[in-house]
Amino acid sequence: MHTLKRYKWTWLLLLIALGLAVYLAVNSLSFAKSKLPVIGEVQDFSLENVDGKQVTLADTQGKARLVYFFFTECPDVCPITTYMLSETQDLLEKEGSFGKDVEFISISFDPKNDTREAIKTFADRFHVNYDGWYFLRGDQEQVRKLAADSFKVLIYGDNKDNFAHANLIGLVDRDNQLRGLYDAGDSENVTPEFLADALNKLARN
Repeated sequence: MHTLKRYKWTWLLLLIALGLAVYLAVNSLSFAKSKLPVIGEVQDFSLENVDGKQVTLADTQGKARLVYFFFTECPDVCPITTYMLSETQDLLEKEGSFGKDVEFISISFDPKNDTREAIKTFADRFHVNYDGWYFLRGDQEQVRKLAADSFKVLIYGDNKDNFAHANLIGLVDRDNQLRGLYDAGDSENVTPEFLADALNKLARN
């Protein structure tokens, strides 16, 4: 009985998180072709990259950024979304803005399994250019708080068997303000071309 109640509660929280994700994504997309709203401020952080160095939000300031929360043992949405981001990276590299005017930040919320080596192996599958794409890890509670407070991304569970999270991509401007939240599962609207265009526009403003 207790197990049944626990799973019912987990599904209720998941439905709430997904509802919030869709609401925010739809509202962000409605501004995609006009002036982007300021949704909130992104809090500072200090997290470890795949080389064992600490990276702060200030290290990436001055560039437009996409931020995504993931875990490497994710069976579905994380690798699919990371592949889409890698396609976006390819577009931006061709335009000459990747690493110069725009950057990506992928943050793991599973430090137990996501060692630096595991993250590097995951990232290399997608031909990541580390000159413009940070893969970061850190204390799980710190990352959960950053995700929820700054990006409205709620994360439930504590291991690969029961993680549930909103699959959102955050768009951050040069002044660390959140300017968009996009549902990565909305394949009709959220495409590599859409993300590249949003980043370039934000970088120029």
